[in-house]
Amino acid sequence: MNLFLVLVYGISLSMDAFAVAVCKGLTIKKAGPADAALVGLYFGLFQGLMPLGGYFLASSFRTYIEKLDHWIAFGLLLYIGGKMIWESFHQEKIDETETNPLAFKKMILLAVATSIDALAVGIAFCCAGMPVSSYGVSLGIIAACAVIAATTFIISASGVLIGRLAGSKLRSHAELIGGIILVLLGVKILVEHLTGISIFWS
Repeated sequence: MNLFLVLVYGISLSMDAFAVAVCKGLTIKKAGPADAALVGLYFGLFQGLMPLGGYFLASSFRTYIEKLDHWIAFGLLLYIGGKMIWESFHQEKIDETETNPLAFKKMILLAVATSIDALAVGIAFCCAGMPVSSYGVSLGIIAACAVIAATTFIISASGVLIGRLAGSKLRSHAELIGGIILVLLGVKILVEHLTGISIFWS
């Protein structure tokens, strides 16, 4: 698969991560380059690893993955988004450490939820006969995953900084806005997989 097509895949797959990254930019007070890089690292790493996992698991678990991936993503985003919405109305009862926007557990769940689609892409790459390694005009799965990871890193990190720019006006409602967006992303993923109809950026 050529570099241009892999870049298209990378940009498309990173859009959900970008939307979440913008929310992070809203919720992190004075988000800086280090925060943006950390968010980009989480999303970029998982977005790059998922296709690799899908590629090597394709022959054995393809049917099961295709049946469950959208439900897993929907469940994770619904849980995290719902929790954020609840916290937006109960801020006085939530300990500060529990609302840390970059908490490890929260970021891992978000990274997994926004990269589930990449697992299916890895399966598609395998079915299309992509080689494990090839670094010329046609990329192998390892190089393709590296390109997807780098693309997602840049787009997600940019999303945090974009969210920061809008944060001065929206910060008081950031948790509510972020939670609603995550729930909508979960619904988007579920509807797309159940109906086959792409919504917005897919």
